[in-house]
Amino acid sequence: MWLSRFVIVLIVVALGYPAEAQQTKKAPRIGYLSAAERGTDTARAEEIRRALREVGYIEGQNIAFEYRYSDGKRDRNPQLAAELVRLKVDIILVTGGDPVIRAAKNATKTIPIVMIGAGIDPVEAGHVESLAHPGANVTGLTNLTSELGGKRLELLKEAVPKLAHVGVLYDTASPNDVLELKEVQTAASPLGLAVRPWEVRGAEGVEQVFAALNKERPDGLYVTGGPPMRANERRIVGFAIKNRLPSLYTRREFVDAGGLMYYGADLADSYRRVAYYVDKILKGAKPADLPVEQPRKFELVINLKAAKQIGLTIPPSVLARADKVIR
Repeated sequence: MWLSRFVIVLIVVALGYPAEAQQTKKAPRIGYLSAAERGTDTARAEEIRRALREVGYIEGQNIAFEYRYSDGKRDRNPQLAAELVRLKVDIILVTGGDPVIRAAKNATKTIPIVMIGAGIDPVEAGHVESLAHPGANVTGLTNLTSELGGKRLELLKEAVPKLAHVGVLYDTASPNDVLELKEVQTAASPLGLAVRPWEVRGAEGVEQVFAALNKERPDGLYVTGGPPMRANERRIVGFAIKNRLPSLYTRREFVDAGGLMYYGADLADSYRRVAYYVDKILKGAKPADLPVEQPRKFELVINLKAAKQIGLTIPPSVLARADKVIR
């Protein structure tokens, strides 16, 4: 009798072991490295989590996240990237352009890195060998932000027919910002516009630029997406509204925060593609074999609340072209 009971116990243990082992299997961990502040990056992170849920990955159940934010301070990127590498995350998602991508790439040659809408050309920057064949551990999405400078300036001019002088906020340490500024300057003359660049350096720098803009009084503002701008998102939007400055932003988050206009990649579509890369890599695909994607959709977003606040009437021809109107 005791022998038969012992055999039964062994069978139960043997049958139960695989289930127990499966339950204790660790969920993949995703490192999330952003150049923005946590508070201004919440919407983007949530959109990415939502996209992952659509393909079966639920945070806290079968996937985990490690979030790191450099708050617009470029010198923090290497430290935060190194932290994620020490944690042995399975994938690192990077958002914030060249400085963040470079920090992650310098920190690891083995952990897959997925770019989230990098504005600069990743081939020219040396992050990948080619868009079709990345060649190493970096892949993802490029929004080609700098190549849209002329189109954005044209849209701002159409929205504000009397526009003559435009102030451009940019970061000289951001390769993407520098390229975009050059394109805006090239496009300005044919549009009959004068462009004045203003370099922003952190929180103190933005206040100095505000003071200078108050003296110069441009007709409009063009805001690039460098780290100092992202770190001062609400302050820049608030300044533009207070001073009744028609403004166009290269990042959608500024318009969601109350800014006037955005034109660029359709971010919702981009976030869905982030989930595609994560899913492929977790199932065994190598970043070197996953082509870098360019935007498939672009969107024009206009905030009529902001237009009303600054006393601007957007021409019907421009409103008709908007993909989304915030009322």
